[in-house]
Amino acid sequence: MKTLRWTSKDLEAMPDDGKRYEIIDGELYVAKQPHWNHQLVCMQIGTFLSVWSKQSGLGKVNGAPGLIFAEDDDVAPDLVWISNQRLAMALEDDGKLHAAPELVIEVLSPGNINETRDREVKLKLYSRRGVNEYWIVSWPRRQIEVFRRDPQSLILEQVATVYEQDMLQSSLLPGFAPRVSEIFEDID
Repeated sequence: MKTLRWTSKDLEAMPDDGKRYEIIDGELYVAKQPHWNHQLVCMQIGTFLSVWSKQSGLGKVNGAPGLIFAEDDDVAPDLVWISNQRLAMALEDDGKLHAAPELVIEVLSPGNINETRDREVKLKLYSRRGVNEYWIVSWPRRQIEVFRRDPQSLILEQVATVYEQDMLQSSLLPGFAPRVSEIFEDID
């Protein structure tokens, strides 16, 4: 019995209805418009990364870019940070990234299905496809889980959970150190 496998070509035919359509290992995932606080946290992290990137000159941050690893792995993470060197190789004429950025950030959306997708399905995808670091952000819990690629196993493993009193730091981003409380500023 042949199973249906969604592809990037199928995504192109999806309606422009405000929903986010992604394909992971040939399976279609559909998400509703995100919560106000979800987007606010994305903007806060993006702002900190953008300021740091301009000061360092090391790379770029972008929100919800198309990230096509293969025809059956086509996603739009909430945020990515990519070095200038990798960006030159990954960004193709279609305006999408076709190789892993160094850092991928997903802000959790409410619901078990959404949380499972980010914590399990996307973690495996990003690990398999060569992302160096993955942050899972929870605005209701005001915490950020940090996963880094283990040099021996080459998989993303959780190395820290940072809370409001902590600084968010990464070996990928030398000198980047916002206080986590600033990221969750203005979140009710």
